[in-house]
Amino acid sequence: MHVGLVAQYVVIAIAVVASAAFVLNSRWPAGVRRLRIACALPLVRETRPKWVRAVGKWIAPAAMNAAACGNDSCGGCSH
Repeated sequence: MHVGLVAQYVVIAIAVVASAAFVLNSRWPAGVRRLRIACALPLVRETRPKWVRAVGKWIAPAAMNAAACGNDSCGGCSH
């Protein structure tokens, strides 16, 4: 019974973390992007092992294009 309860708590914790990540990404995308960059930069340095650099590249967000604000009609941000 104890192992089943621990497994249940692990599944619930994973669901809570996943939903929190989804809400953060949908409500605060610029902040999530900055956080991903801050986490990935130390990992992709040349002095790190190859597998650590691979994890850093996996964490790093994709490069932003000119219309990254979500509005393709303007042709880019004018801020």
